[in-house]
Amino acid sequence: MNNNELLEEIKNIVSECGKIIVDADKDSLEIELKEGNNNIVTKYDKLDQNILKEKLINLIPGSIFIGEENDNYKNDFVADKYTFIVDPIDGTTNFSRQLNMSAISVALLKNDIPIIAVCYNPYVKEMYTAIKGCGAFLNGKRIHVSNKKLKDGILLCGCAPYYNELRKESLDIQNKLSLIASDYRRYGSAVIELCNIASGKAELYFELELMPWDYAAASLIIQESGGKITTISGEKIQYNNPSSIIASNMVEDYTKYIE
Repeated sequence: MNNNELLEEIKNIVSECGKIIVDADKDSLEIELKEGNNNIVTKYDKLDQNILKEKLINLIPGSIFIGEENDNYKNDFVADKYTFIVDPIDGTTNFSRQLNMSAISVALLKNDIPIIAVCYNPYVKEMYTAIKGCGAFLNGKRIHVSNKKLKDGILLCGCAPYYNELRKESLDIQNKLSLIASDYRRYGSAVIELCNIASGKAELYFELELMPWDYAAASLIIQESGGKITTISGEKIQYNNPSSIIASNMVEDYTKYIE
């Protein structure tokens, strides 16, 4: 199966799981707390992950699957094998509160490099896709980052919601950047926010700590749309550990505003 065929199969699997999210019984979520401040999981996170794991691994027998609900994801990571890094519902709090702003994220890596990416917001039926070296697309239409500078652009940001020790630093950076940008937003889903950079809807995104499943797929989509994604200090991101993230349209060196 070539990469184009793999992408189509992944899109079909993700679409199926998106329907489960949209049709979920919001009165029967079975919410549990995970490690971190107000970090929750529902039965639908687990259901979608189980479906994704079964069907994605079947596409590439012998591949590795790493999902948000994995207990020991670091032990599962094997850099030189085909590896799926998956978030079954990014924006679980949004999902639990019926804010209709959540996404499924699937990245396929080989030799520690994303080669196929699918990010899908089923509520608005926005599916972002990319194959390494072939550009990025939204619902089949080619996308590019914007050409606006931050003073004319929109800042997207997290606020380290699960990490109390990072909250003040995050808000301090947000305040500094928001005084430069024309406006700012927070959606509660890193996947959606990162894809908005890729599609030119905003110019800059940062977060002080994200897990690999939050950015693995979107990192390829951003790069294939002409953008840049690094750690907040400008270093290459890794996919086997948490990372700070700054993603932009590359019109400016945005790290100068954070130093």
